[in-house]
Order: sequence, then structure tokens, then C-alpha cells
Amino acid sequence: MSEITATVCVDAHGGDEPPEVVLAGVERALGEDEHLRVLLVGFEDVVTPFAQAHERCDAVTCTQSIAMDEHPVEAIRTKRDSSIVVGCRQVRSGAAQAFFSAGSTGACMAAATLGIGRAKGVDRPALASVLPGATPTVMLDLGANADCKTLNIVQYARMGVAYSRIVVGVREPRVGLLNIGSEDTKGSMAAQERFAALREQVPEFVGNAEGTDILGDRFDVIVTDGFTGNVALKTLEGTAKFAMRMLKEALTSSTAAKLAALTLKPALSGIKTRLSGDRMGGAVLLGVKGVVVIGHGATSPEAVKNGTLVAARAVRDGLLDDVARQIGSQG
Repeated sequence: MSEITATVCVDAHGGDEPPEVVLAGVERALGEDEHLRVLLVGFEDVVTPFAQAHERCDAVTCTQSIAMDEHPVEAIRTKRDSSIVVGCRQVRSGAAQAFFSAGSTGACMAAATLGIGRAKGVDRPALASVLPGATPTVMLDLGANADCKTLNIVQYARMGVAYSRIVVGVREPRVGLLNIGSEDTKGSMAAQERFAALREQVPEFVGNAEGTDILGDRFDVIVTDGFTGNVALKTLEGTAKFAMRMLKEALTSSTAAKLAALTLKPALSGIKTRLSGDRMGGAVLLGVKGVVVIGHGATSPEAVKNGTLVAARAVRDGLLDDVARQIGSQG
């Protein structure tokens, strides 16, 4: 564990779960990382007692929270004392180096983009996540920008390379463009334009990635527009849930199947853990002037812990500096 202190601001009120779930995750993170400092933002009766009982944790009070169903931009403009807005303000002021929230993805992206600000040279930030395939694959954009220019795709590739190196630990990431075929000439006119730009401007680009490659081992970074990326992600999530439900039904269909399930339980638990998003804690918003990690709304203490620790590691290992170098090197 690095001895460099990293300060992460954590939203106590983000997500569908009660604050106690977030507090449990923060407690675990503080226990695992002795050089982690947490600014816990939330209502006074929630964050102050917790901070007083835990070293390396300070309370930042607010009076509002943003619900998952509120309009993101309208919410951050009208609720300036909400935990998400106040949390991003801590990063902008330099009080914290990173922000973690399991709250509204749209509100977090809007607050980070408007409140923290875009990194120099970045046209549009992108939402990236590490998918649990045969090898960990960074995929972006997953929904920050439905409509993308070729410039955006090139920047996504550069930022994805930085994230793969710093957070995943891949020394030489291989970048692919999500397309309908692996051949160089496949896809729409927009896809072919993006392919040509990536080949010319991104040394790590190795070719087109098909849908079957998303969970494969041919690519370490896969880039696409936010519309396609979000559809692909939700399709993968739905397929995984359906497969697990069918497997559960099969393993409870008879006495013999139930006995077999007892034998397979450890292996099945391992599969469930691997498919869960808890391991990385959430998605990262790349392209803003701070590390921002957005967890799942239906979060867990393990996910909060991991999201906080991933944010701290990204700070220590210089993710923002690497993103800046990647964007600065573009032609």
C-alpha cells in the first residue's frame, strides 16, 4: 500500500440504499487503507457522529440530497447544497482529490462537468468501466454522450489507455473500436471515419472489436459512442441476470439438482462475485479535473469500499496526469 495520503470525498446519501450502507463501506475502506483520508458529505446527523468515531474521516455537512428520478441538470442547479454538488465542490476547491457517489449517474456527471470542470483539451468527458471478461476490459463511453464526434472517440481511446494502465495495470493496452465486424472496411461511414482517425492518431489502436469481443481477451480498451456503449452494457447486464436466473431454476428443479447445487455452491459464488460490479466499485468519469467514481444505485458496503479505494489508487498513481499526457499528445 502506498504511503501517499489520498483524500476521497464520499457521498453518504447517494444510491437507493440507506446511508448506513455507505458508512459501512467507508469504514471498511478506512480499515484497509491506512493512508486514506475521507471527507464524508451528508446530513449532519448522519456524517458527524461517524466522523467523530473514525480517525482520518471528517464530516462535510449539507442539507439536501438528489433523488435518482430527478432531472440531473435541473437538480444540481436548484439543489446547490445537495451531497453531490457539495462533494464535487470539495474536489474543485482542492479539499479532496477524488469524489465517490452511488447517486444519480446523470447528476454526478453534470455536477462533475460543471462543478469540477473539464480537463484541459478534453472536448467531452466519458463514462468508463472495467468489464469482467476473460481479461479485464475498459469500455467507454457508457452513456455520458449519446452523440459523438470522431474527435471524441479518439480522446476516449487516449483516456481509456491511461485508465487501463493506471487502474487495471495493463502495460501496453490494446485499443479496439466497437463495430459490426472485425474487417477494416466494416461499419457505417461514421465508423469508418473513426477507424481511420484511431489508426492515425492512437498508437495503441489494433482494429475493430465486435460485440463478441467485449468479454473476450483481444482488447484491453474498447471505445464507442455513449448510445451504443450504454445499450451494450445494459444488454450484457440483462443477459447475465437472465443466465443466472435460468441456472438457479435448473439447480432447484429437483432433489438431485439441489444436491448438485450444494456441491457447486462455492464455484457459483465465485462466478457471481466476478460478474458483480462490486469489485471495481463503479464507473469512472474520465476527462474532468478530478477523479470521479460513480457507483451503482443498488450499492453494497463492498462496492462502496472498492469504489473509494479505486479512487484513492487513481489519485496516488497519477491517473489525471496520465490522461493529461494522452490528451496533450494528440495531433
